Order: sequence, then structure tokens, then C-alpha cells
Amino acid sequence: MSTAAPNALDHRAVPWLFVAALATVAPHFEHQPTWLSVITGLLFAWAAWFWWRDERLPGRWLLIFIVALGSTGIYIEYRTLFGRDAGVSMLVLFMAMKLLEIKSRRDGVVVVTLGYFLLLTHYFYSQSIPTGLWLLATMWIVTATLIRLHGGSASQSRYTLRYGLQLCLQAIPFMLVLYLLFPRVTGPLWGLPQDAHAGRTGLSESMTPGSIASLAQSSEIAFRVRFEGDIPGKEKLYWRGPVLDQFDGSTWRPSLGRQAVRLEAISAPINYETTLEAHNQRWLLSLDAPTGLPPDSTLGGTMTALNRQPVTYRQRFNLASSLDYRFNVQEEAAVLQRNKHVPAGSNPQSRQLAVNWLSRSPDPEAVIEQALALFGREFFYTLQPPLLGENSVDDFLFRTRRGFCEHYAAAFVVLMRHAGIPARVVTGYQGGERNPVDGYLVVRQSDAHAWAEVWLEGRGWVRVDPTAAVSPSRIESGIADALPVGEPLPALIQIRTNWLRGLRHRWEAINNAWNQQVIGYDLQRQRELLASLGLPHADWQQLAGLLALGIGALLAVLTAWGLYHKTRPDPALRLWHKALRHLARRKVNCAPWETPLDLARRVEQEQPDFGKAFRQVVTAYLAARYGPDNDLQKLRDAIAQLP
Repeated sequence: MSTAAPNALDHRAVPWLFVAALATVAPHFEHQPTWLSVITGLLFAWAAWFWWRDERLPGRWLLIFIVALGSTGIYIEYRTLFGRDAGVSMLVLFMAMKLLEIKSRRDGVVVVTLGYFLLLTHYFYSQSIPTGLWLLATMWIVTATLIRLHGGSASQSRYTLRYGLQLCLQAIPFMLVLYLLFPRVTGPLWGLPQDAHAGRTGLSESMTPGSIASLAQSSEIAFRVRFEGDIPGKEKLYWRGPVLDQFDGSTWRPSLGRQAVRLEAISAPINYETTLEAHNQRWLLSLDAPTGLPPDSTLGGTMTALNRQPVTYRQRFNLASSLDYRFNVQEEAAVLQRNKHVPAGSNPQSRQLAVNWLSRSPDPEAVIEQALALFGREFFYTLQPPLLGENSVDDFLFRTRRGFCEHYAAAFVVLMRHAGIPARVVTGYQGGERNPVDGYLVVRQSDAHAWAEVWLEGRGWVRVDPTAAVSPSRIESGIADALPVGEPLPALIQIRTNWLRGLRHRWEAINNAWNQQVIGYDLQRQRELLASLGLPHADWQQLAGLLALGIGALLAVLTAWGLYHKTRPDPALRLWHKALRHLARRKVNCAPWETPLDLARRVEQEQPDFGKAFRQVVTAYLAARYGPDNDLQKLRDAIAQLP
């Protein structure tokens, strides 16, 4: 009888490898280039065709050529073969290529191992609940595939899947112990390269007409806020980002200078915690005006709260702000001069308009009122403004009169500067929506906003929001109520039905709880947990001891559970093994294929004086194990009579 080679691969086990490989790479199709997804799909289909036709796989040189071609394409796409995006694309390509050279069980194990590693790479892009559920299901499939490679048959698929699920469930307690007690690291795992934070959405360090309007069409969450007390009214929720005071005629940018901050809080501060999504910038988007900052952060010269490092992963910050304040009542002359500058010869109509206002009344507050009154007449708030020419402010004020918040803020600041009033643009977010399920205030990218600040003698920098003059509902109730019907807002923002809005609130509350309690389980949360266990100052040695204790306890429980459920041998079989030990002491061995009756005949021939007594043992054993009465006592008595 021939036996299969120990490293042979069952032909019917290959579809398991296809399913496992596809489950691990499919979510990456959303992030990688379309051409690479198409090539990967074709390679999968090609490998499946070879398996279906049971044909010989491609030769090594053809595979090397495909790998070289794919690697070249990835290098051209990303300008590197390293980093997050290029590295993941290479792994996806290698997974598809490996399916074209599966010839042995070892090749199948390589596919499974690569699948396990690819599961980790999905967390580079998303750590959401759906991602976690998909990866748990995929881990089950990959584990079942590994079991299928080392045993089982095509007719035992249910058993293979059940066994794989059982192994995954047994791993959950170990996962929880490692999650809770393994020393936490600050920042992303594995020291991700710079491109791991690419593609983050959020405010930019510059502003051109239309930049914030495009951002406002996104329903992504920018940050969440939990107030210690009541949430202030929407008209007071100005979340401060970068301040832009340099203007070249089309683009606004922040200055690089550093001046002192003199902030006088008039009202009592309010305390709140923000959970800021990664935006790869340093600003913390505090509520105007920040009076209390978290560690490792500073207050910039333009009152923007800045973190020491860019926010490259979701982080929580505790802040305090005073909603009634005075800011830099005594300002440096160089700063005031910089905030009066406009490019020479630009926007002449705007200059003439500002000079006319100034000639009527030199009072800066009167000029401000005239500008706001102008915006309140025949101007329209829209996300789809017409294109502007070289003199963008003139075109906006005297021709199109249609724009978003950045158009109004920029035009207002230019008018003020033409009138000799120091002014600048402030970008950030305005408003937010309270989630009634968990009580958090949710601020989305669609809440992105731009307003102005003017410097007035004796009052310092004062906020002026020209958008409020054009569309008061933008400030009072939000962007969805401010825009006319048909504007390109995300459907999520325009939901009006109560039950749909309720579903959205519940789902976002679940995601927030996941982010706060699971993804947000950082070093501080771990210290709080250990303090509740009586270890307020635990170091890594104590954590290692707790890990060893926890893992040892789990292993002991699983071992005891396995022993308890271990299949107990038949009592008659245990007694038969006892009889065989008698034979072994007399130098008589029993072959695995030898039946009890054959063994009894052989013993009678080789040792007649012992064979008669052993014949009685065999007769009693067969009666006890296969007879109707299962009389074990006769078997015990027969074994006791053995010499």
C-alpha cells in the first residue's frame, strides 16, 4: 500500500487557500491603485484557472518577470518600495503571486503565514468596529485553512470550521490579558513611517478661495468634545485653528514670527475634553479663548493652541477656555503693521470702497459696521461660488457676490486693511452637533469655518464673523440650514428624518465608545486600571509578572478543562492493557495489528505454561467489552490468576 508524501498538498485544500488569501487582501483594494487591484484580481483568477484545469503552474522565470513588473509599477506609483502604502502593496502582490506557485503543503503554510501578517496591515488604515469584525472573521478562516492543510478532508469542512472557531475563541482570554497588561506605547505601533499619516483630512496651513468649501463637503468627524457642564450655545462655539495674516493677492498663510500672548479672561473658564482625530498638524482646535492647556502644548502668539508634536493618531486633550476675554490689548507695532499690509496695486475697487468709508467716518467700528451691512445686502452663501479672477476680492465684492465663509472672511480682512485697520483671517471650526446618546459634541469637517479678527485700540483683537451678516443660520443652527436646497452637502449632514438621525446618533455613540475605551486604552488608562488593582506605580517588571501570572492561570484553566473533557478509555480496555503489561514482563510483545485471539494462540505456542491462563484473560476481555453483560469482575479475576 502506497502512502502520500508528508509534504504533499491535497488538491481539494487549495480552494481554502484562495478564500483565505482573498479575505486578507480584499479590503486593501480600497486604498491601493486601481491598476494594482486589477492585476491582483487577474492573478487570483489565473491561479484559480490552473487549479480548476489541474494544469502545470507557470515557470519560475515567468513569475520573476511578473514580480519585477509589479514592483516597478509600485515604485513608479509611490517613488519607493518602502513605507506603509508601498509595503502593503508589495505584500498584496506577493500574496497573489504565491498562489501561482503552490505545489506543496509548505507553500500553503507560507500563504497562511502571509495572510496572518496581512491582517495586521489593515489597522494601518482603519481601526473601526467593521474592520475589527472583518479581521476576526478572516482570522477564523485563515486558522481553519491551516487546520485543513494539516488534516481533515473535503467531507469534513464543518468540523474544520468548528475546530478553527474553537481555537480562536480559546485565544480570546489570552488576547484580553495581553491587551490590558502589555506595556503601552505612546503613538502608533511599530514606529510607522511618515507616509503612514498621509491622506489625513483637515484644515490646511493656507487658504485660497474654495479650500474650506471643499472641506465642508465632507461628513468625516474632526473631533469630539465632552464638557464638564452644559454645552455652550452654538453661536459661542468657535474652535480656533491656524491664524493667517500674510496675503499675496490670492493665498493666505500664517506668519512665522513669534510674539507674546497677553490674554485676560473675563468670564469663568469652562473645562472640556477633546478627542481629536489625526490631522497631521500641531493645532489642538481649542475653544476661544484657551486658558488651560494639556501638558506638552503651548499657546501660539495668535492664541492658537499647539501640541509639541503633530497629531498623527487619535488623541485626547483636556483644556479650559474662557468665552469672554480680551486678547493682546497692547500689541507690537510690527505685528500691527504686518496685519495692515495688502499687495500693491491689487483689488483697486476694494481699496476705493474702503477709502470712501473711511472718509465718511474715521472710527474703525463704523467702518466695520459698513462692511457688515454691505455683506447683508445682495450676497449669497454657497458652496459652489463662481471662479474669481486675478483681483479675487474685487471680483467677489462687485461681480459674483456668491461665496463661502472663506470668501467673506478674506474680503472683509482686505477691506479692513485698505482702511488702515489691522485685521487677519482665523480658520477653524464653528458649532457642532450634540449626540443625545452619549452627550458628546460632534464637530465634523463640514463645520470648517473662517472668520476675521480686527485690532481695536483699547480692546485688542476682536472677533468679527462676516458670514453671520450674510447667513445668520450658519452660526445659529449649522451649515445644513444655511445652504440652499441642492448644495453638494453629504447625505449624512442633510438627514432630517428623526429615526434615521437617531440611528446615526446611536452608531456614532457606539463608535465613540469603541474609540474611547478600546482604541483609546493608552498608558494613562492602563495606569488607572493598575491603580484600581492596588498597583499605582507599576513598572515594566511588575507588568511582566502580572502577564506571566495571567497567562499561567489561563493555561492552567485550559489544561484542566482539556483533562476534564478528555475521552476516558473503556474500563475493559484499561484492564486489557494491564494484561499486556504482564506479557511484556515475560518478553512477549503484541503487534498493533494483532487481534486478542491471534495473540492468545501465539502465546500458547510460545509459552504453554502461561498460555492457558492468558487464554482465560482473552475470553473474559472479549466478553466484557463486546458481550451483553460487560462483566468486568471476571476479567479482573482472570488477570489476577496470571502467574
